[in-house]
Amino acid sequence: MLTLSAAAALAYSPTVAAPHARTSAASVSSRASAPRLGLLQKLGLRRGARFADDLGLPCVDECAVASYPNLPPSVHPGVVTGQALVDLLQHAKENRYAIPAVNCVTSSSVNTCLEAARKADAPIIIQFSSGGSQFYAGKGLDNTDYKAAIAGAVSGAYHVRAMAEQYGVPVILHTDHCAKNLLPWLDGMLAASERYYAAHREPLFSSHMIDLSEEPLEENIDICVSYLQRMAKLDMLLEMELGITGGEEDRVDNEDANPEDLYSKPEEIWQVYEKLSAVPNGRFTVAAAFGNVHGVYAPGNVELDPEILGNAQTFIADKVSSSDAKPVSFVFHGGSGSDLKDIKQAIDYGVVKMNIDTDTQWSYWDGIRAYYKKYEPYLNSQIGNPDGADKPNKKFYDPRACLRSAEDSTNARLQQCFEDLNCVGILGLGDMPPPQNVLGPRRGALPC
Repeated sequence: MLTLSAAAALAYSPTVAAPHARTSAASVSSRASAPRLGLLQKLGLRRGARFADDLGLPCVDECAVASYPNLPPSVHPGVVTGQALVDLLQHAKENRYAIPAVNCVTSSSVNTCLEAARKADAPIIIQFSSGGSQFYAGKGLDNTDYKAAIAGAVSGAYHVRAMAEQYGVPVILHTDHCAKNLLPWLDGMLAASERYYAAHREPLFSSHMIDLSEEPLEENIDICVSYLQRMAKLDMLLEMELGITGGEEDRVDNEDANPEDLYSKPEEIWQVYEKLSAVPNGRFTVAAAFGNVHGVYAPGNVELDPEILGNAQTFIADKVSSSDAKPVSFVFHGGSGSDLKDIKQAIDYGVVKMNIDTDTQWSYWDGIRAYYKKYEPYLNSQIGNPDGADKPNKKFYDPRACLRSAEDSTNARLQQCFEDLNCVGILGLGDMPPPQNVLGPRRGALPC
């Protein structure tokens, strides 16, 4: 087993080098301003294989840098796996920040996350649920044996790999809650990663979550150990859930869960840590329950107790005689609507990842709603508006217009999330340069 602390100390081995470097120092600097040119030249060019090289995509400026000023040298633009993933999470724990994990269902939501991460100068976790994966493939596609969910997740993974490099940010590519009945979905994604690993010496995905919190603890641990043994061969990380997250998400309803199940015990977390630590090359995080609830509820209805995480860290550090006061890397589920004080305390106790879904769902819809309210007189017919009975409305009902409004609204909400998680300025690249050659109102931008 490699704990995050121990694995972070190992030297990072880059992926297979591309046979022909397609990016020169000149191309990196061709579009950069003078201050940014100095930074990019200082960072150097990434010499490992890039997804952009495989697809023949341009890879210039931040896409091509070898590493970041403020992060371990193994962490690079694009999807991070293996040692780079371990180094990034360990850096988060040591520097007391958590990385936001956002559930995505379309390429639009993926791109929004990437843009938000670059604006925050920070890493991000993009994750797909089983339902989100099926939607990514298209609700018209048959999902027998979860084939649509598998296809959607794999398709989304390739999209993330292609675009994460272009935005110049490190991304942890993850999948969310996989209950026992959804294990065939996970098997399909692991098969895709095994094929990808054979060709590229890294998995397609960075990590997966298994949620067997409704099963007996021993069964939960045994199944997680079995999957971690398979994932360890691919340098993948496993996130396991211990205790139940209340509320409702992706058609999983735990609103009537036993209150005792919402709070994990240090002894239970130790059982998980002990068994998963025994897996050679095993890397894992723990989504322990400390009152977490999916969704947003009125103040006072959710009682988080981050002290559970702190007590577990002390208990386990004593068990393993570790000099690391926080041997466990925790995950915070149900982050939407949580009190900022609880978020900060949870990070202090070793939370390195916080899920946000409900709030970003609302912000995406709120952007569409605001767009409709602003331009309603132009959205009731194809022709005819306050400017004239014969005036066309095409640029107003073009779906790119309302979707960009949704992206802008979600981007603003994610900036707040990055701030709340102490996850701003982590990369050290500075402000995101304004995009050039952006098409105007007649070519897809928002109406004036």
